[in-house]
Amino acid sequence: MAFVSQLLLLLSCIICHALIASAAGEQSYKILSTSSLKPQAVCSEPKVNPSSSSGATVPLNHRHGPCSPAPSKKEPTFEELLRRDQLRAGYVQRKFSTNHRGGGLQQSEELKVPTELGSSLDTLELGSDTVKEFQFGCSRVEEGFGDKTDGLMGLGGDAQSLISQTAATYGRAFSYCLPPSPGSKGFLTLGAQTGTTGFATTGMLRSEQAPTFYGVLLQGIKVGGEQLSVAPSVFSAGSVMDSGTIITRLPPTAYTALKTAFKDGMKQYPAAPSRSILDTCFDFSGQDNVTIPTVALMFDGGAVVDLDANGIIFGSCLAFTGTDDDESTGIIGNVQQRTLEVLYDAGQSVFGFRSSAC
Repeated sequence: MAFVSQLLLLLSCIICHALIASAAGEQSYKILSTSSLKPQAVCSEPKVNPSSSSGATVPLNHRHGPCSPAPSKKEPTFEELLRRDQLRAGYVQRKFSTNHRGGGLQQSEELKVPTELGSSLDTLELGSDTVKEFQFGCSRVEEGFGDKTDGLMGLGGDAQSLISQTAATYGRAFSYCLPPSPGSKGFLTLGAQTGTTGFATTGMLRSEQAPTFYGVLLQGIKVGGEQLSVAPSVFSAGSVMDSGTIITRLPPTAYTALKTAFKDGMKQYPAAPSRSILDTCFDFSGQDNVTIPTVALMFDGGAVVDLDANGIIFGSCLAFTGTDDDESTGIIGNVQQRTLEVLYDAGQSVFGFRSSAC
């Protein structure tokens, strides 16, 4: 399995029919309010619906949005966000490259970086739960955190991650819901409910090459309720489920089929110039609401996950792009995860998806 990611939040059972994570029956089109594509100054009333009453649940806010307790004074431009996203995606994909060596960088000379590693043991308090001798990483100099961010929360599979260190309390399981826009709230829950009722589930894949990451296997994609003519083998390299990457990366064969079908359903809107890595963009000038084709991701084991309208369009563009080739690892980005409760049950090696959770 080539692929899956350490999540940094600044933040199946197979039965006779497919499990579908959607708010209602399968549809061909969705309505998208164009106001959700623009910067927002007011935090809307939260629509937060965690699946589990056990464990510890905390609000999840966009670091640049009005719901943040300490919003950033300077938000990156759209192009800068995509530039950073390409760097992030490249880092993840190099971890699973067949030519991987030293993080994907092939060098003939040894490189030395002067640094000091450090950690601190302390008691971590999460609601009424306490974890003694919790290991925190330490840093003295940071860049890129001009918005009062206190640090990074590691939810990967390594021994030092929050999930591993709280395994005795929360059972190596967590879930989150990323809100549909920066002007609304989501949540992060440590621990999982008993069973996966209400979730569409698929198997979780792990790699010895990069054990901190979590992987998933796509089998197909639907656009407007119709499955694309893309063989499941096209997705055989696997995908990373990553909250740290914005835009989903697909094998070129799948991405070409996706954007072709999507554009066929968007003929009523003029095409717009590409924006950085996004090459399927539209002119929504003068539109309060737009009608877009539905997009659903089909996972191994029969789970079909219907994406929210805000999980399809990003900045007036289709929020997908292609990888370098069909053999490269794919990435399921955070735009596609919006409004879904995404359950990571590492103890049971299961992913779960529940729609309309925030």
